[in-house]
Amino acid sequence: MSAWYYVIKIVITTVLVVAISELSKRSTLTGALLASVPLVSVIAMIWLYVDTRDAAQVAALSRSVFWLVLPSLVLFVLLPVLLARGYAFYVSLAASVGATIVVYYAAIATVRHFGLRL
Repeated sequence: MSAWYYVIKIVITTVLVVAISELSKRSTLTGALLASVPLVSVIAMIWLYVDTRDAAQVAALSRSVFWLVLPSLVLFVLLPVLLARGYAFYVSLAASVGATIVVYYAAIATVRHFGLRL
């Protein structure tokens, strides 16, 4: 692939993340709505299909994302709880990310234990 293709991929992906951040300043509901839509996953699936033309690989990515969305919810539950209890933002964020990582590992081990491939 050409260097321009990668630049276009980076620009489109970056613009979406910045747009969500900027919209959140005006309306947390709008920002949350855009952030909750799996834009990054959809974009990744599009880029993967454009790059490989392999629908099976896209399906496998989609299946893996499904199983890994569940543990990611820990961050969205724990972060506001810690912030509401008065913990500093970066401490709350670090604890939430750390807990999410632990739950990711547990989820991956559980899914693999039952014979599912991620």
